[in-house]
Amino acid sequence: MTEAVVRKEQPASAHPSFAEAFRFWVKLGFISFGGPAGQIAIMQTELVDRKRWISQSRFLHALNYCMLLPGPEAQQLAIYIGWLLHKTRGGIVAGAFFVIPSIFVLWGLSYVYAAFGNIPWIAAIFYGLKPAVTAIVVAAVVRIGRKALRNEVMWSIATLAFVAIYFFKVPFPLIVLSAGVIGIIGGRFWRDKFYVTSSHGSSDTSVLDDEDESPEHTQPNGSRGLRVIVVCLVLWLIPTLLAGLTKGWNSTLFNEGVFFSKAAVVTFGGAYAVLPYVAQQAVQHGWLQPGQMMDGLGLAETTPGPLIMVVQFVGFVGAWQNPDSMTPVLAATLGALITTWATFTPCFLWIFLGGPYIERLRGNVRLATALSAITAAIVGVILNLAVWFAIHVFFPEAGRVDWFAIAISAVALPGMLRWKWSVIAVVIGSGLIGLIYQTVVLR
Repeated sequence: MTEAVVRKEQPASAHPSFAEAFRFWVKLGFISFGGPAGQIAIMQTELVDRKRWISQSRFLHALNYCMLLPGPEAQQLAIYIGWLLHKTRGGIVAGAFFVIPSIFVLWGLSYVYAAFGNIPWIAAIFYGLKPAVTAIVVAAVVRIGRKALRNEVMWSIATLAFVAIYFFKVPFPLIVLSAGVIGIIGGRFWRDKFYVTSSHGSSDTSVLDDEDESPEHTQPNGSRGLRVIVVCLVLWLIPTLLAGLTKGWNSTLFNEGVFFSKAAVVTFGGAYAVLPYVAQQAVQHGWLQPGQMMDGLGLAETTPGPLIMVVQFVGFVGAWQNPDSMTPVLAATLGALITTWATFTPCFLWIFLGGPYIERLRGNVRLATALSAITAAIVGVILNLAVWFAIHVFFPEAGRVDWFAIAISAVALPGMLRWKWSVIAVVIGSGLIGLIYQTVVLR
């Protein structure tokens, strides 16, 4: 009996109802800690390994496309998978709830920061979360690496990508582009080493499986594409235009909307590549002081949602300090909302417009070899983030080792990899342990 026949005899996962998927996307919004690497790790664990809503190779195919787009790749991956499963409404729910919980959490933290300064018990919870996030990112490297690095060529590409971004600070887009070129060339001369994205041989059958045709709603359609462009552009720009009409074309709200709308189309390379540009412009506009940007990054790193959510903090504090005849709280709230809207709305445009054409390319051998190399490079990039987290969490000050943080990560990592601990349990447990340790043990 052939491998394909054996594979097809495995029970297929039931297609999730919209309500079931809705509940998952809401839950994901509350547990998506760890920046893009941590969020991708959570979706890998939940959607590929546990629920089997999408196969490994289709997951990586979508991820590789999202990695090439401006904006938060993890949110775009959620939109893509939600769209595949339940059409446009599925993509909207997945992408919206990826951000909505963090909007409220970060608003509350930003208000506390602006009005009262830092609160010790909140800092204590974050103290426990940071090593857990480090473990989540390392787990992502292990899980994706196991499936993507299947031979010495893929291992070499991942290693080169890590060395390039960590030691030589090579821009992320250049790493992805170089890996794609290597994959195309390598696929022509050494096909067996580069054509490794398929997950054939898996004992499980996913809802969105390798051998299945793309759903009918994913087929390219010119008139649909035009509607997507018009609707998304109108929705994207209306809040900024309303801010200009009501508060003036020189107001803080309008300028924040314009700036972050422009930033949304040039923010390639992930949050860490974008933040220096955002920080510089925010200081030049007088929205923040340099030290406040670092405080905002600290808040964003320890809340659910994309790391680029730090822009909401920028919009909040910038409008709080420049309220334009409004109360600081109202101005800051509107500033946070318009900044968030301008940053994340374009993500839906990129996926709904480009997704059908990316689906059509699925199974293309030349594209597959390029994506195999890109996936290997992404493993190296995620490892870079894991190392960055580990250094800052385990060695917070020169000459000091945080053994508590190391212990939390050392327990959480094998718990997730070997004993399949839930990410939710790890996040909540680590936060509570941090609170107890800081407020009870150390006191």
